[in-house]
Amino acid sequence: MYKHKLKLLVALLMSVSAQMAYADFVGGIPSGYTCTGTCGTAGADGDVTLSPLGISKYGYVVTNNGATGVSPFSTGGETTGSKLVSNAFTAAAGDKLEFYFNYITSDGSGFADYGFARLLNASDNSQAALLFTAQTKPSGNIIPAQGLPAPDAAIPTAEIVGGAPNWSPLDSDSGRCYAAGCGYTGWALSSFEIALAGDYLLEFGVVNYTDSAYQSGLAFDGITIDGKPIDPPSGVPVPAAAWLFGSALLGFMGLGRKKAV
Repeated sequence: MYKHKLKLLVALLMSVSAQMAYADFVGGIPSGYTCTGTCGTAGADGDVTLSPLGISKYGYVVTNNGATGVSPFSTGGETTGSKLVSNAFTAAAGDKLEFYFNYITSDGSGFADYGFARLLNASDNSQAALLFTAQTKPSGNIIPAQGLPAPDAAIPTAEIVGGAPNWSPLDSDSGRCYAAGCGYTGWALSSFEIALAGDYLLEFGVVNYTDSAYQSGLAFDGITIDGKPIDPPSGVPVPAAAWLFGSALLGFMGLGRKKAV
């Protein structure tokens, strides 16, 4: 009986630890993040499921009601878009930066909207690494983007899951599609080993190309450095997480006392 209860306690502690290991953006973008254009949070919504982590919310940026000048690239066709920049965080050399992403677009044919993620040096906002790119194209791999620089992170190649994507953040373009190339990539993992210790920012962005019609978006989730969130997690509010941990600890102490009797 004692061993059974101990196993249950370990499972509870692991559950609390897992909930505390990922930021899930419940209640909005974490305090201190800077949004230019349109950013938000969503749960499972149409064609965009929860990420493989299964936590209840993810963050996103989307081009509708976007701003100009958000792209770090200059391919000659950028119009409006949105970006989200995190708080500064500290990482050590060798730390692994990971997150899940999903690119969604209602545009297609020659309108090569794109999404990206970058690691920035906090001191001057210069690029430390390109972590992810995806770009609309009529056929073939859209991850990584063929018209942008190659990412420094390890990311999978992926084609679009074709068709008019249903996703509320696309607003009036949800369920619409302009020619071949519309759809979503599904969730994929970006993994990058940080070379130099320092203070960094994380940036997510999405950009309209050639025009500002037929919107595109980028969903992201589970941002961690060496397995730990870069911001306090909100999936389990801190008081609740502390209460669960404390209850588990008291339970363990109680088990120990009973064992000693």
